[in-house]
Amino acid sequence: MATDEELELLLRRRRRQLEQMMIRQQEEEEKARQELQREAILRQILTSEARERLARIKMVRPEFGRFVENQLIALAQAGRIQKMITDSELKEILRQFLKYFSSRGGKVEIRRK
Repeated sequence: MATDEELELLLRRRRRQLEQMMIRQQEEEEKARQELQREAILRQILTSEARERLARIKMVRPEFGRFVENQLIALAQAGRIQKMITDSELKEILRQFLKYFSSRGGKVEIRRK
């Protein structure tokens, strides 16, 4: 038979485990909510073709894609984007960001077909 002290210790351990699980779940839910919010902002400011291009960039160069998304979201939240960005406009923005990103030490290469 387990003593009262052993049972209490087991209960405390189990409680801590449950608390940690709840904290992890809350963090995951918060991350998912933030990601949905990011996607909603990008849907508002990018045409479908521009979103597709950005998604392809993120697959190849995740850090550069995330950088571009962050910059576009910041511009949108500051009210500096007045209309939807087309694919051709995104290409020009990417060229400008590429110069900046490269100067910061990120390595991105554009290959022409």
